[in-house]
Amino acid sequence: MGYWKELAQGVLDGNELSDADALSILECPDKDLLELLQAAYTIRHHYYENLVKLNMIINTKSGMCPENCGYCAQSSVSDAPIEKYRMMDKDTILKGAEQAFNLNAGTYCIVASGRGPSEKEIDTVTSAVEEIKAKYGIKVCACLGILKPSQAERLKSAGVDRYNHNLNTSSNHHEAITTSHTYEDRVNTVELVKSSGISPCSGVIIGMKETKQDVVDMARSLKALDADSIPVNFLHAIDGTPLEGTDELNPRYCLKVLCLMRFINPTKEIRISGGREVNLRSLQPLGLYPANSIFVGDYLTTAGQETTADHKMLEDLGFEIEFTKEEITVN
Repeated sequence: MGYWKELAQGVLDGNELSDADALSILECPDKDLLELLQAAYTIRHHYYENLVKLNMIINTKSGMCPENCGYCAQSSVSDAPIEKYRMMDKDTILKGAEQAFNLNAGTYCIVASGRGPSEKEIDTVTSAVEEIKAKYGIKVCACLGILKPSQAERLKSAGVDRYNHNLNTSSNHHEAITTSHTYEDRVNTVELVKSSGISPCSGVIIGMKETKQDVVDMARSLKALDADSIPVNFLHAIDGTPLEGTDELNPRYCLKVLCLMRFINPTKEIRISGGREVNLRSLQPLGLYPANSIFVGDYLTTAGQETTADHKMLEDLGFEIEFTKEEITVN
């Protein structure tokens, strides 16, 4: 049995990777990449077979954020020429849910910029979620920033299934990316939604000048948080942000990162998220051997791949969409 297969079998047997083994995944020679992907696929297939979850984002509030996150076009330190608008009304959010339903997206992600939501914004989101659940039956994920306990409870009562709050980077690298909130603020928000009975979603952004050890630490932190869904973003450096011009990634390294996330978090939903089109490029299909979830449609301030191309990619791979609209009853 080869090294990667043996490592994968150890994971399936309940063993945890050593730091040396984890780093060896990120440092895998390119000539061995297909063997590494096959090993990661054995873990992915064990838990998810060939099923793929589809997710769709709606950016319900854009720009005007007081935080200073270096990667974000919506932050206070960004000069990126993006569209800025206040919270969408309920009807617009509902139209997005209809689109997600028609695309066979099993999860509709309601995202808003800012440090945290106002009570009025919570009112809009909860009212929309109640109607979405009644009409379409799809899962709803909210991503609204740092929450108060009462807000988390309201979201849960309205029917929010999942809440996203990314760690983004390692605790060691956090202050190089933002200083307007702490790493602990992010961890505490994830713990809050867990205690409210909402499924936690938390992920990372790769390519922000972090070390390989930072990437290993991110994967381990997400395991410790017990995040059910792990979005893996690859930096799409936007002109006008502090990370403008950063270009550290290649498609092969991105695949190795996805494999690492699968080895360390074997049972979790690993989602290829923002930046997959510009960083994985022609190797996008290979990402679904370690990962089992993707976004369809556009991201927050950048365009995604055509949804028809995503569906065709899954068909060509012989993978199946986990959720289809025939599986639910529309009221």
